Amino acid sequence: MYTHKVQYYETDKMGVTHHSNYIRWMEEARVDLLEKAGYSYKKLEEIGIISPVTSVECKFVSSTTFDDTITVEAYVEEARNVKVKITYIMTDETGKIVCKGTSEHCFLDKDGKFIMISRDFPDFYEAMVKNAEEHAKKEN
Repeated sequence: MYTHKVQYYETDKMGVTHHSNYIRWMEEARVDLLEKAGYSYKKLEEIGIISPVTSVECKFVSSTTFDDTITVEAYVEEARNVKVKITYIMTDETGKIVCKGTSEHCFLDKDGKFIMISRDFPDFYEAMVKNAEEHAKKEN
């Protein structure tokens, strides 16, 4: 779980969090998820993995405002050889869902060529699969 406190600059003239910030919070939560799995973005780049976003979706359920504390649950929904899909569930202090989203990422080497993480970086692949399996167990 990742926690973010809504900053004043993240709100619009109406005092509501601007929609673009939810995507930023997804990235913050993804960075946190990877660090907790032992694979920070810095480490990934050091071992030769670049992981660009290939798709992002965001469904706004309820608005947030300045000083709200948002908890972002980020987990691997699907880990495949060349891509990973991460799901994000954002809730407010009461536990009410305020936003749901997903992002997909592929894996490239330093030359921009696709890599198969299951073959080329099996430890990283296993960490992503483990996260997906742990979440699936919690759901059942």
